[in-house]
Amino acid sequence: MENFKQGADALFILLGAIMVLAMHAGFAFLELGTVRKKNQVNALVKILVDFAVSTVAYFLLGYAVAYGTHFFTGAETLAQKNGYELVKFFFLLTFAAAIPAIVSGGIAERARFGPQLAATAVIVGLIYPLFEGVVWNQGFGFQAWLKASFGAEFHDFAGSVVVHAVGGWIGLVAVLLLGPRYNRYRKDGGMSAHPPSSIPFLALGAWVLAVGWFGFNVMSAQTVDKISGLVAVNSLMAMVGGTLVAVLMGRNDPGFAYNGPLAGLVAVCAGSDLMHPVGALVVGGIAGGIFVVMFTLTQNRWKIDDVLGVWPLHGLCGAWGGIAAGIFGQQALGGLGGVSFMAQLLGTLAGVAWALIGGFVVYGLLKQFVGLRLCPEEEYAGADLSIHKIGATPDREASW
Repeated sequence: MENFKQGADALFILLGAIMVLAMHAGFAFLELGTVRKKNQVNALVKILVDFAVSTVAYFLLGYAVAYGTHFFTGAETLAQKNGYELVKFFFLLTFAAAIPAIVSGGIAERARFGPQLAATAVIVGLIYPLFEGVVWNQGFGFQAWLKASFGAEFHDFAGSVVVHAVGGWIGLVAVLLLGPRYNRYRKDGGMSAHPPSSIPFLALGAWVLAVGWFGFNVMSAQTVDKISGLVAVNSLMAMVGGTLVAVLMGRNDPGFAYNGPLAGLVAVCAGSDLMHPVGALVVGGIAGGIFVVMFTLTQNRWKIDDVLGVWPLHGLCGAWGGIAAGIFGQQALGGLGGVSFMAQLLGTLAGVAWALIGGFVVYGLLKQFVGLRLCPEEEYAGADLSIHKIGATPDREASW
């Protein structure tokens, strides 16, 4: 039976890793559908190569930073217990690689390829794992201090803060340091519209992300005996809540309609194992509203050119999810209890602060010494031709 359980656990977390790996295709198509046609190839290539760089960085350094485990031993040792530690690395890698995938959407259409890959290596190898280790591996005594002070640790079951908020706030820093796309905001106060290039691809990306998210959340249990149907249903309810509110507040705009479920899923990650399904519905609905309101403000009033809205979607909805777990996880609101609002608030603020510091260090140094942005001519031509020397529809371009 012990051997069977080891094999079942390895298979369980492997399936989760595969589902979250598939989410990276969702990131790619969501970005492809949102950017203009002259940047579609770049969107596809960035997500793939970012994932490859993330794998190397997390394997060589990041996993050891977070969990103190390295893989510089013989294959015979690595294969013990059906290689569970290896597939656990694979699963957690897919979480780590989501950080540059999130950032990619914010800086789309004007970022240089090489510097972004360098940023990915540092973020996944060092910046993200340090906070991951604090929350999920008792690093630096932060969780112990919260428990001693407030009666509970910071609870982030599937990464509302550890993954999404950290990625979204790093993305905000990168967007601010890059500046808006050429001619997006004119000196006379006007704006140039840059509508999505393909609503069907945008929708495809959102659907792939939503389906893979059930691996992201449910498989965060990491072993078969800890699997919870409550996590699955709460994820579903938050997804639905985010969709309905975003459609209503976004006045049927398809961009809001397909980002609404993602906002709900981002927010429910932290407390998906604690909340009542009605609480998850409310949390997701509030997240959908946060995305619509804050995306509109950042783009139109504050003139922050965050192309896919990664700061409202991941940064703000992720932070909301961390705090919401301390509200809707309480027994008084139908939750399982065992959480502290103050611990959730402080843990969330710590994640935001760490992301801002790490983002400014990494992208600030890159901007200072190598530059982050395509030159005006390259940006005008588009990242596809400037970086990859081919467009998304080369046969049509040749005929023109």
